[in-house]
Amino acid sequence: MQVRRLDHVNIQTTQLETMVIWYNDIIGLRTGPRPDFPFPGAWLYAEDYAVIHLVGHDGDPAVGSEEKLKLEHFALSATGRAEFEARLRDEAIPHQRFVLDEIGIVQFHVRDPDGNHIHIDFALQE
Repeated sequence: MQVRRLDHVNIQTTQLETMVIWYNDIIGLRTGPRPDFPFPGAWLYAEDYAVIHLVGHDGDPAVGSEEKLKLEHFALSATGRAEFEARLRDEAIPHQRFVLDEIGIVQFHVRDPDGNHIHIDFALQE
């Protein structure tokens, strides 16, 4: 067996609609086809790949798999750094920006409406 890449991240949320809007508007993913599961959810796509699966559930806001899962963050690779940085500024999205010269990356660290830590990586030379 040879692992090729991470396929997707699955996130439980009590704020399904809010999360879909945030990932669409802030991160730039699009909502796409999803199997007819017997529970609410949405699949968010980057190009032709469903990279984030949201699963709606009842309960306290912003409480989901973090109670069991020890995942600190996940990262997305992207293009369009200037546009993304302007969007963060215009929408007053709290973030941290790190320039990692030694590996040629600029990282933006953000948190989604449920508090999940995500960083978006851009090529330094973009």
